[in-house]
Parts: sequence; C-alpha cells; structure tokens
Amino acid sequence: MSKVSLAADEQDLPRPEAISLREAFWFWLKLGFISFGGPAGQISIMHQELVERRRWISERRFLHALNYCMLLPGPEAQQLATYIGWLMHRTWGGVIAGLLFVLPSLFILIALSWMYIAFGEVPVVAGLFYGIKPAVTAIVVQAAHRIGSRALKNNWLWAIAAASFTAIFAFNVPFPLIILGAASVGYLGGRFAPEKFRTGGHSAAKKSYGLALIDDDTPSPEHARFSGLKLLMLMLIGAALWALPMGILTALFGWEGTLTQMGWFFTKAALLTFGGAYAVLPYVYQGAVGHYGWLTPTQMIDGLALGETTPGPLIMVVAFVGFIGAYVLQVFGVDHVFLAGAVAATLVTWFTFLPSFLFILAGGPLVEATHNELKFTAPLTAITAAVVGVILNLACFFGYHVLWPKGFSASLDWPSALIAIAAAIALFRFKRGVIQVLTACALIGVAVHLLR
Repeated sequence: MSKVSLAADEQDLPRPEAISLREAFWFWLKLGFISFGGPAGQISIMHQELVERRRWISERRFLHALNYCMLLPGPEAQQLATYIGWLMHRTWGGVIAGLLFVLPSLFILIALSWMYIAFGEVPVVAGLFYGIKPAVTAIVVQAAHRIGSRALKNNWLWAIAAASFTAIFAFNVPFPLIILGAASVGYLGGRFAPEKFRTGGHSAAKKSYGLALIDDDTPSPEHARFSGLKLLMLMLIGAALWALPMGILTALFGWEGTLTQMGWFFTKAALLTFGGAYAVLPYVYQGAVGHYGWLTPTQMIDGLALGETTPGPLIMVVAFVGFIGAYVLQVFGVDHVFLAGAVAATLVTWFTFLPSFLFILAGGPLVEATHNELKFTAPLTAITAAVVGVILNLACFFGYHVLWPKGFSASLDWPSALIAIAAAIALFRFKRGVIQVLTACALIGVAVHLLR
C-alpha cells in the first residue's frame, strides 16, 4: 500500500470515544512507572501513547503544549503530562496526571536512598557506584552538548554560555545571579538585536495519525480560557498550599530547622530550573553541599546516578538529597532516622513540584496567549544559553571528584578515567541509552572494585 493511501486511511479513522477520568488515571499511573530516559525519552513515550496510539490529542496540539512547557521553569515532561491531563479533565485531571508522573519515582527513590545509606559500604554496592560515577560524568557532558547544539545558534549565545561558565567556575557566582544576568541580556537583546534571540521551539506538526479526541480544530474547553478570577483563586490556593506546610515546619522546628530550610531552599530551586534538571543541579550543589552540608560531593554524584536509573523527572534527585540530609542529621532523633529521611524526601518533592502545577493550572491560559512574543521568549533564549555554561561547570565538578577523588595532589584514578571515556564513546559515537550505559559501567565498576 502506498504512503498516500496509508495517510488517507489514517485520516479516515473515527474520532476516539471520550476518555473518562478513571481511564486517564490508569494511563497516567502506568506512565509514572515507565517514564525512563530523561525528558527526551519521557516526551517520546507520551507522543507514542497519546498522539500515535490512543489519539487523545493531535500532534499539533501536543507540540503546542510542549513548546509552552519548555518556556517554564521546572521539568517539562511532567508539566506536559499535567497540561494534557488538565486540558482533558480540568483541574483534577491535571493534578492526577502530574502527581502520578512523580509519585512512583518518589517511593522508589526513598527505598533506594535507604539502601544506599544502609548498605553503601558493602563491596558489591560500592563497586556499582564506582562504575556509575564516571558514567554520570559522561552523561552530564552529553547533556551540555545536547542542549548546547540546540541552543547556541550564534556568537551572541555562545558568548553568554562562555560568560556563565566563567562566572560560576572562576568566581563562584551564585546561580540565581547568573540566571538574572542572562535574562537581562536576553531582554535587551530582544529589543536591540532581535534576530539574534529568535529561537524556534519544536517544529509544527507535519504528520497526522487520524482524528484525535482533542484535534487541531477542537475549540479550547471553557476551563482553558483565561479568567482573571480563576487566576486569582488558583494563586491564593497555591499560596496556601505553600504557606501551610511551611508554617507548620517553622512552628515545630523554627526557621533555621533543617526541614524548614529544605522547604525554603527547594522552593527557590523550583523557580530556577530553566533548561531542565541539569541546569538546577549546580544550584542544588551550591546549597545542599556547600552551604548547608546536607550531603557530601560524592553523595551528590551517587544521588544523580540513582536519579538517572529511576522513572520520573531527573529533578527527583532532590528526594535523595532530602532523605540523606535528614537521615544523617537525625532530625527526628536516632531511633527514627528512616522516618526523618522519608518525611524530608516527601517535603522537598512537594516544595519542588508545587510551582510546576501552578504554572500549568493558573498560568496556562495566560501564557499561551503570549507564547510567540519575542519580549517573553528572548530572555528565556538567553537563560538557556547560560544554562549550557552552568552544566559544563557541573561536568568539571563531577570530573574532578570522580577522577581525582583525593585531590589534584594525588594521582589520577585511571580505571575511572577509562570507564568515563568508554561511557562517552557509547553515548556520543554509538548513541546508546543512559540506562544501558549505566548498567554496563556499573558491572565494570564491580569487577574493578573487587579485583583491587
């Protein structure tokens, strides 16, 4: 059968039946357990399931939603799930889709964090992490390359990336100031050199998979239209959902208490995740490792490795940070260290993802109307360029602690270096997936560690 007749057959497919909230619930739950592969893999899974197979939403509407989510701070794949759930089943649909995208990962990471802290010194487990750490370094380098190849389209953007790398590497400038500086440059650039700050999002749809439940010409539902009253109500509800747990933590532990400071710190982190999880990790490192001392640099690398191997957004590494910090500091006493870790992991997840829900549920109709205006997109273009430099700095940080674990005064750890090179070749040359690379490097690490 020719491609033309296949396309015609697809166009003739009947529009799917309306999907109940219960049916959607089971799909979003399944997605929460299979969403491996980082944002690219998660978005690909959603496209295959929602656009190609189930036809809940047309490709054009899917890409329109994705482009909007990419403008926001926060994990774009989780926000895309929230957006589609909201579009289909109002506020509860969005809340269910977004929560189920995160909850499986939270429970898995709590279990893995406990196993890590309890059994991390067992030779086999230590060997696994010995092999995973160099692989993570290569994965971060690949992330810088992937984002850079998409974002750095001209010399202006290259200069912003170089300046951000220099600022954080040589002068230890705080990440929020780098973001603010890049946004200011982008705003001015959008006014005085607009051609340098125009970036296209994902391209318009070129293929149809048949009539979709939410098709190209399906009118936006009533709840997706902008209303000042609805916006005000949702903002007040969001403020209450943030203030209530923060007030309880402050009352129980004081403002300087570990859990209170975790809530405040990860609230700020949630608003700085332009460019995905790799962009905010340097900020998390600066705070969690450098300022608060909740975990060590080595534990931070191990946490990222665990985050890479679990479903859900990579930014869920914050659950590991919260668990380890509260567990080690024994915030509930020596007899309740697991409970402390589990509560902290849950709290930091709440404070990290609450803004993402608000951006979609409250800001969706408002921001969609201004999606293609350069004065809004140019600062975000510059921020994305700055993020490339910040991620490269993160790769240098990881490389230093993995390849010279005892500092530059000691010798290079050659087995780690060879594992890192092999991982980079597998990722860049042979296009292997992250899970495959981590698994292979973990096995090599066990062999090397046990033979030493």
